[in-house]
Amino acid sequence: MSVATRPDPAPEPGRVIEVADAADFAAATGAGPAALADLEQYRSYLVDWNQRMNLVGPATLDVFWSRHAWDSAQILPLAPDALTWADLGTGAGLPGIVLAILQKDRPGFHVHLVDSLAKRCRFLTEVVDGLKLPATVHNSRAEDLSLTVDIVTARACAPLHRLLGYGQPYLKRGAVALFLKGQDVASELEDATRYWDFEADVLPSLSDARGRIVRVRRLGRGR
Repeated sequence: MSVATRPDPAPEPGRVIEVADAADFAAATGAGPAALADLEQYRSYLVDWNQRMNLVGPATLDVFWSRHAWDSAQILPLAPDALTWADLGTGAGLPGIVLAILQKDRPGFHVHLVDSLAKRCRFLTEVVDGLKLPATVHNSRAEDLSLTVDIVTARACAPLHRLLGYGQPYLKRGAVALFLKGQDVASELEDATRYWDFEADVLPSLSDARGRIVRVRRLGRGR
């Protein structure tokens, strides 16, 4: 079994962009007033529904702009031409809802929000319908769908070796994977080599010095 990766880069001084509020987010992303208003409404949905079910850690709502909005939005420039995305195990809609908000008026843009838990899908449907987002909610296991997309993504969904299994059908149909991971990415990559033969490069996060983004272009079963 093998894996070809570029070295995991240390965060460059000043590379992390601090985002404390909507103004900082707009400066970092170029988001306009309409997108900021949608993101504020999305945060309101999270606050409301989080009282009934565990969507995100309650403390993270106080740092919504950095922890959720900016952490999600940073992957858009990594695939500037991509129009179709699948967000696997999307949970509260991260990063997919944020991407759909930011690209809401872009012709042809669409996000598939995939989650196996029906009550989370009810939340996602309310957000998508309420904000009129270019997104479809799928109450399904990721590997059971037959979607052809440009990018497959996930955040806080599963260890990398399992995530690669969820993403394999999408990569076989031509997708590139952009997976948001934490500080344990090196051990996750090593563990994944027990199951998969793949090529990946590891990019530093712009939202958290401890975070990484794993970009996978080729994936096959290990031997």
